[in-house]
Amino acid sequence: MIKKFELSATGMDLDADIKKYVNRKIGRLDKYITRHARKSAHAEVKLRQEKNKKNDKFFAEVILNLPGETLTAKESTLNVYAAIDIVEAKLRSQLRKYNDKAKSHRTDRKGLLSKFRKMADRDFRGRQN
Repeated sequence: MIKKFELSATGMDLDADIKKYVNRKIGRLDKYITRHARKSAHAEVKLRQEKNKKNDKFFAEVILNLPGETLTAKESTLNVYAAIDIVEAKLRSQLRKYNDKAKSHRTDRKGLLSKFRKMADRDFRGRQN
């Protein structure tokens, strides 16, 4: 679970069911975050309801602060639970891209070191013979 978590709502009451649902959905995103980034991950969840003559509209916005980057996802639907689900799916895909970028940076560095080692081994073997 994401430890640092802020939940706010405007135009609607936050009941226990919504709080529990948001904690479960957004809190579980930590399994998509790298271990070193989990320590400083901070999520801000903002829920808003606008009432129209025809129907109510719910807005969900999640701002996820990670080391080196801030991920944001927004959605508006007729149901607050659906908005949370969609925002969670958007953040999940953004986190995959964030992790791929971090992994590619690490593998590039490792690949470069292995090339130098191979070159050094060839030079060393060539000089011995």
